[in-house]
Amino acid sequence: MTNLAVQNVTAAAAAAAASTTAFTGGSATAKSTASSGSSSTLTQTDFLQLLTAQLKFQTPTNPADPTQLASEFAEISTVNGINQLNSQVSAIQSGTAAAQVAQAASLVGKQVAVAGDALTPDASGAANGVFNLAGNAQDVTVNILAPNGASAGTLNLGALPAGQQSFTWNGGTAGTNYSYQVSATAPSGAAVGATPYSVYTVSGVNLSAGTPSLNVAGQAAALPISSIVSVL
Repeated sequence: MTNLAVQNVTAAAAAAAASTTAFTGGSATAKSTASSGSSSTLTQTDFLQLLTAQLKFQTPTNPADPTQLASEFAEISTVNGINQLNSQVSAIQSGTAAAQVAQAASLVGKQVAVAGDALTPDASGAANGVFNLAGNAQDVTVNILAPNGASAGTLNLGALPAGQQSFTWNGGTAGTNYSYQVSATAPSGAAVGATPYSVYTVSGVNLSAGTPSLNVAGQAAALPISSIVSVL
């Protein structure tokens, strides 16, 4: 609202208050104080009341500019609309956050695959792995490596089709971090590309970062939900 408009509205409001006091005496002050409340924010309703007072008590020789009044009313309507939009966005964000927490909670106790080549044995020494084959393979071999790089075991999986595949290795030791490599050969003898994934068991939901992430067994850092390739 422009300075001129504010001065006009303030003057009109003062005139309205003075006129009301003249007719109703001291009770007008009490009513004015009660209606004003403790808020200093000019709402759309307050603006309409002041606008009415300004039109009622304007000087005949210097009337209010109707174009300026319309512009001011449009401005305060825009502000009111923005406030409503902000409230709606906040509500949507709250709903989205709740949905993310519910989604993360539904994964507790399940195994998830993320980018990587780690093998994490459980208490019984079993570890699951997942990989993706770029094409059909006649022969697929998984080589498991110990933390020092030495071979810890080999799995011959035979012929497998293109797409996501999984395996289980039972020769590990709980608490030891293993890795693995996949070698695949096509019927033509050519090498087939294989993308490995790390498999973890979700143990809980982590909210320390503001957005839900997953605590997993065998890894100190929490996993972002967006990093999950598949749920086993």
